[in-house]
Amino acid sequence: MTRKLFALLGLLIIVPLVLGACGPTPTPTEAPKTEAPTEAPTEAATEAPATEQPTEAAPAAAEEMAPEGATPPPGYEGKTWADIVAEAEGQTVNWYMWGGSDTINAWVTGYVADNLKERYGVNLNMVPVSDATEFVNKVLGEKQAGKDTDGSVDIMWINGENFRTMRQADLLYGPWSLFLPNTVYVNWEDASVSNDFGFPVEGYESPYGKAQVVMIYDSAKVPEPPTTIDALIEWIKANPGKFTYPAPPDFTGSVFVRHICYWATGGYEQFLGEFDQELFDEKMPACWEALNDIEPYLWREGQTYPENHTRLQDLFANGEVYFDVSYGPANASNMIKQGKYPETTRTFVFDTGTIANTHYVAIAYNSPHKAGAMVLANFLLSPEAQLSKAHPDVWGDLPAIDPALLPADWQQKFNELPRGVATLPSDVLAAHRLPELQSPWLIAIEKGWEENVLQK
Repeated sequence: MTRKLFALLGLLIIVPLVLGACGPTPTPTEAPKTEAPTEAPTEAATEAPATEQPTEAAPAAAEEMAPEGATPPPGYEGKTWADIVAEAEGQTVNWYMWGGSDTINAWVTGYVADNLKERYGVNLNMVPVSDATEFVNKVLGEKQAGKDTDGSVDIMWINGENFRTMRQADLLYGPWSLFLPNTVYVNWEDASVSNDFGFPVEGYESPYGKAQVVMIYDSAKVPEPPTTIDALIEWIKANPGKFTYPAPPDFTGSVFVRHICYWATGGYEQFLGEFDQELFDEKMPACWEALNDIEPYLWREGQTYPENHTRLQDLFANGEVYFDVSYGPANASNMIKQGKYPETTRTFVFDTGTIANTHYVAIAYNSPHKAGAMVLANFLLSPEAQLSKAHPDVWGDLPAIDPALLPADWQQKFNELPRGVATLPSDVLAAHRLPELQSPWLIAIEKGWEENVLQK
């Protein structure tokens, strides 16, 4: 890839009509120091053998009710949730989502699809995509063509810049998510839920799951992991070649860089809110300095960076590097179970915390099956679906709902979830959550890394 072409791709990332991926697209190659891949931040799950989970008894559809005082969605004024459920029966919902994990795909096409059909008579058609631009551009193209009804996309797995751009371009239906009966189990007071990468949700998305960064390490090679950024930098310098991170805008490389920037610039609090170019120019040179300072001590002396998280996983599995970075707290345990990571693999979070976010589903403005899409979103928020998804043998995704808001018997079920040997307790993770910044900050940081670290 020429630098001129890279610059063009960089502009496409900044233009808000061409957005990032819903998950990583694994490739076996590495990024030379003069190039970087064009993935955007999100979260993904490590694949693991799917196991059949028992279906918990759920309330009958007629017993489900919208939260008291909730306003019906547009087009359903004066309607009840039972009316929406009745309309949904017989509909086929097209769910466009990242399809890069066999584990997640099996859960959606098996557990979720079976329950939707049996409970509500709703058919689910999963449409796998490798990049969010596929559904973003599809909905955008239909809007430009005046196809404001009978669109191709009903519901999308989405977050971050993709949500922000579609919301601002009036490509999403809403508000609707606060009318879902199961939204009562969502802690909307949590800023990382009510704001998607700092952008207000305002009823246009429904939470689907959560992610939080953990540092993965081999305890046989690193008996006492560095749990502060300062200590990690010292470790990197004392152990040349044994640490690296993917080249941003790979989602894991990008989030690792943000941790360094939070630390080097004096804290993330100053960057919350709208993007401020003057503040960025004033503060970020300290981040580039820190990253350039460790570069000669990275794998291959920083002359090349892994192109994506899959490549970093390979390096860790082969013992070439001693650390991995993941948005999935259960990924390390799943990799151990699959025999890909050594039994001595463990995880930690920095004492000052690690970045966390929420992923969601959103409905296209021209969806012909909005009722079915809402029924799907509501089922995804049900305690039984969230419990199934959180099971380490199924996915290990962090629940989008707050177990503390559940009845006591369901709280016990979540408390009794098995935890992999390398998975941190939920309370430890919750006590160390740091917020994501609004997407313009992310784009600027990724571009700044390219100009001030990659090309230096």
